[in-house]
Amino acid sequence: MTRVDFDALFAGQRVMAILRGLPPEETVALAETAWNGGVELVEVPIGLPGQEKALAAAVEAGARRGCAVGAGTVVSADHVARAREAGAAYTVAPGLDVSVLEASESAGMPHLPGVATASELQLAAGHGCRWVKVFPAAALGPAWFKAMGGPFPDMRFVATGGVGVGEVDDYLRAGASVVGMGSALADPEALATLVGK
Repeated sequence: MTRVDFDALFAGQRVMAILRGLPPEETVALAETAWNGGVELVEVPIGLPGQEKALAAAVEAGARRGCAVGAGTVVSADHVARAREAGAAYTVAPGLDVSVLEASESAGMPHLPGVATASELQLAAGHGCRWVKVFPAAALGPAWFKAMGGPFPDMRFVATGGVGVGEVDDYLRAGASVVGMGSALADPEALATLVGK
């Protein structure tokens, strides 16, 4: 798959499906549900050993549909190597570690670092990141996005961590570009609501 450009990847998307801790078959089934429902963004966390099998299965399923799949909870050089081996198109982390950012970029996978403060946002911007994961979004609240949008107008935010289905619009209105969601996407009604059907 061609190198992912986050601006292109996230264009027109409101929701990212985060499929955590499931066996490969369930991961693929939920990814298919998301893709069929109009959610093109899928992240499979690999924070624990063995989870890269689910990632690899999702990558293979996504390749058949032309959908890029990212590796989540990438917090070390070892995770970067495992993500690359599984075929991930990009990596996502809960925090900002410049060495992980650089390792992922060197491996050909753009990195979406996690931030929660203005200092982290400034550091991410200084290292060439335009897109960041804001975590934990529910603890920070929609007001955080409004506040940070002022001094960082060029940054784009993926709100992740504890945001309920009924709160997605609040975060988008406050300045998030995309909202990361987990198990809620298994509910067809919730999925239809999230993609605006």
